[in-house]
Amino acid sequence: MTQAPPPTGRPALPGAIAAPPQPLSDTEIELRLLMEAIYLKYSYDFRDYTLASQKRRVLHALTQLGLPSISALQDRVLRDAALFGRLLQFLTIPVSEMFRDPAYFLGLRRHVVPLLHTYSSVKIWVAGCSTGEEVFSLAILLREEGLLARTQIYATDINPASLEKARQGIFPLEAIRGYTANYQRAGGLGSFSDYYTAAYDAARFDPSLCADTIFADHSLATDSVFAETQLVSCRNVLIYFNRELQNRALGLFHESLSHRGFLGLGAKESIDFSAYADRFEPLARPERIYRKAT
Repeated sequence: MTQAPPPTGRPALPGAIAAPPQPLSDTEIELRLLMEAIYLKYSYDFRDYTLASQKRRVLHALTQLGLPSISALQDRVLRDAALFGRLLQFLTIPVSEMFRDPAYFLGLRRHVVPLLHTYSSVKIWVAGCSTGEEVFSLAILLREEGLLARTQIYATDINPASLEKARQGIFPLEAIRGYTANYQRAGGLGSFSDYYTAAYDAARFDPSLCADTIFADHSLATDSVFAETQLVSCRNVLIYFNRELQNRALGLFHESLSHRGFLGLGAKESIDFSAYADRFEPLARPERIYRKAT
């Protein structure tokens, strides 16, 4: 006897063929091909960045590079490493400021620093450090809290140009007023001007702040854990990743953190609904500071 099909609205039987995925637009196809080409040619993996982020950044790059289409960009990138270096600046778009989201740094002072004092030495990983503003912010905070002398900071990013700027510790003088206000709201204990020297249109921060910082290339998409740490600060990076890559990054952070270590995320980021939601517990939820649970 032939079995009748299930009524409308009833779940499909095991093994039933799923509906085909929605077809991609021409632009989406071109983006996927470009990201695959970049990965195969240069080993930079942007394939699991959100489509919206890819599209916004690549279309901006087309305008700035004077190219007519994504396919034309792909053709040029495969044959011109220098052009890829320029494209990389658009794909990573370093956007940061010192003591960004001051409540986060105030949360570190109040909730994390007292516990870091219980360690004989401290290791901190700043993942996606961009041009170094957050690294220097943390170094200032740690110095004021008496921890910098026994702290090793690992500052990582995939953009070599950003890492070089971070090593220099030189930031636009026009930004200092905003940085100073952030520092004060973050619970700064001194005068922000004590930490830099102004010359011409730039401010050079005290090199001793990051004398023990290691700036290194590291990709959350392809690389593995390199050290055990007590604090991982990765802010405003996960928002550009799809769910799969977010879970990979959170897995790296969980593996890197020592027992009951701390994780700091960006203001618009959360571990809720991730594969690691039960591996961390909120320490200061509004500030996006978590503690390793298992």
